[in-house]
Amino acid sequence: MDRYIIHGGKPLFGEVNISGAKNAAVAILPAAILVNGICRIENVPCIKDVNTLLDIIAELGAKVTRVGQTTVEIDARHIKGRKTDYEKTSKIRASYYLLGALLGRFQEAEVAMPGGCDFGSRPIDLHIKGFELLGAEVPPIKQGFIHATAPEGLKGTSIFFDTISVGATINVMLAAVLAKGLTIIENAAKEPHIVDVANFLNSMGAEVKGAGTDVIKIRGVDYLHGGEYSIIPDQIEAGTYMAAAAACSGEVTLNNVIPKHLECISAKFIEMGVDIIESDESVTVRRIDKNLQKTNVKTLPYPGFPTDMQPQIVSVLMFAEGTGVVSESVWDNRFKYVDELIKMGADILVEGKTAVITGTDCISGAPLVACDLRAGAAMVIAGLGASGTTVIDQVTHIERGYEDIVEKLQRLGADIVREIVE
Repeated sequence: MDRYIIHGGKPLFGEVNISGAKNAAVAILPAAILVNGICRIENVPCIKDVNTLLDIIAELGAKVTRVGQTTVEIDARHIKGRKTDYEKTSKIRASYYLLGALLGRFQEAEVAMPGGCDFGSRPIDLHIKGFELLGAEVPPIKQGFIHATAPEGLKGTSIFFDTISVGATINVMLAAVLAKGLTIIENAAKEPHIVDVANFLNSMGAEVKGAGTDVIKIRGVDYLHGGEYSIIPDQIEAGTYMAAAAACSGEVTLNNVIPKHLECISAKFIEMGVDIIESDESVTVRRIDKNLQKTNVKTLPYPGFPTDMQPQIVSVLMFAEGTGVVSESVWDNRFKYVDELIKMGADILVEGKTAVITGTDCISGAPLVACDLRAGAAMVIAGLGASGTTVIDQVTHIERGYEDIVEKLQRLGADIVREIVE
């Protein structure tokens, strides 16, 4: 029930260090279950979803050691558990990666249905299809658990996904790295964190080729050895601070980024009149004495505009001149947060999977409730750009994916505090 209190209307200036990618970390940590040795994983974001996953992995029998705030060592050699804790597993979406990891390592897994943000159904039929083609048996879900077994072991095969699925692509990769023979995934997702998972697996001895393209080939190996790996920077966290700088004006430099991963986001801010200056590992976002211009956005799989940046770009368009249109092509029900922004005076009309946003200079603070992770980030951006005071409740949603967000914004000059409500 803790909350953020934001006094808006202040420009942002300074530098912010971007944390490791949440979407990569929550797949790489379960992947460590496959390793017959000690994994030292660096640049791990210190966020709630990561901490929950580490708790689950430890409860399965792995030795999990924190080495500073952003480094974790996982020794999964003595894991005996095949079934995860229901309460913890059902809280986060990425828990389904435990299925692929446990199934690949032990030919058996029992994992609760994933939870996380509520903005549409989360079918895992493509995950199950992939497991079954590899030779697993997956009976109907019972008492909230998915149970997969492969009594005769997993065997490489060809898998074509009818639709692009990040989760299914990663899960099949995890299940296939120790399977016998060659697995080919066609119509695979291409997101940066898929490449990062493949690079992690390869650094531990796997043979994964083609990650980042629509065809991934995995030749099974007998075992994975220990090693060290550093997670890529978080594309969505970086995009969120870009959005905050655009909405509030000022000049913000993002350090520890991969500019190429941000190109799909940078392009839209450039269209809106924001200056974007790239260097090798940083991006500077500048808007001084310029008005924001409208733009149209459609979310798409990578390299398109990411769905996880959709709420944030809507918040920026609230402050732009003219009318912009944002179309959501990934999730069915990701505009539920708009009712909260309307409390601030936003002019937003939602019809199905499209939002029409007409910019206005009458955005003012209001009491809001964060309904999911990225929607909560959008509300922070709106509060920073608005006049007056904004109070955001249920900020634990936001902290599932953003490390030290209050402290980072404070260092940029934002007037934001976290208040503990007892």
